[in-house]
Amino acid sequence: MESKLSFGHLAALFTVVNWGTTFIATKVLLEAFTPLEILIFRFVLGYVALAVACPRRLKVGDWKKEGLFAAAGLTGVCLYYLLENIALTFSTASNVGVIVSASPLFVALLSLVLSRGADRPKWNFLGGFLLSMGGICLISFNGSQMSLDLRGDLLAMIAAMVWAVYSLLTKKIGSFGWNVILTTRRIFFYGILFMIPASAFLPFRWDLGRLANGSYAAMLLYLGLGACAMCFVTWNYAIKTLGPVKTMVYIYLVPVITVICSVLILHETVNVLSGVGTALTLAGLVLSQWDSLKALRAGSAGESEATKEKV
Repeated sequence: MESKLSFGHLAALFTVVNWGTTFIATKVLLEAFTPLEILIFRFVLGYVALAVACPRRLKVGDWKKEGLFAAAGLTGVCLYYLLENIALTFSTASNVGVIVSASPLFVALLSLVLSRGADRPKWNFLGGFLLSMGGICLISFNGSQMSLDLRGDLLAMIAAMVWAVYSLLTKKIGSFGWNVILTTRRIFFYGILFMIPASAFLPFRWDLGRLANGSYAAMLLYLGLGACAMCFVTWNYAIKTLGPVKTMVYIYLVPVITVICSVLILHETVNVLSGVGTALTLAGLVLSQWDSLKALRAGSAGESEATKEKV
């Protein structure tokens, strides 16, 4: 049992480390590829990998449920990653990584709206939301003499809101009890389908000769096979083994990893305002999820007592 739990924690840690570095890989690819090109190549690779991993076909048999998959593909695959990739052309990887990490706050706000106020937010959520928004403002206005292009930070904020919609859609899809690889592949399919019309309006070309550059090829394979296909499997294994509350705590490491890697690999500078903004954003996220963290601590204590009794 302890070995299984250890693998669950390792799987969660492996996933967030990879997700935290995807911003860096995308930033490198933007030297030769457009945001839409990266998006399409990445998710086509991910789709093929999932098809190989689980070649069975998902039979939905309900147009309403099919509509949920289409909406999830539009929001979580097409719009979110397109907004994120475009944001990286205007802003730094560290800025975008921290700002999109605020998505759990928007999930909570959207859930509140859909429940029509039935679930009133507690003080810790409101305080955490204000802290995070204040931190994001400091991050966005950290340029010397206000020279930083704020379009990237605004797009990152919109991406976080879009991810909130996607999260609620996938929660509903997950309640149907289908195989997670098959449902993800279905979502990828619709996401790729929605990317095709975008190629008529955004720069896109099938020039695979650019992949002769080993760095670009490695980054694209990493995003498609690692961050898309493999990390989805490891994340869901972690949720299945540890439970959603314990697993979601690892999400808070993503922006920290992004900031560290952006400094070490891309040599981005993090000034005082940006550093304070990052700290405030993370503190706000932790405060807003304080009830979940308390539940995690209580659950861990319960497991420890149970283990002692067995011994």
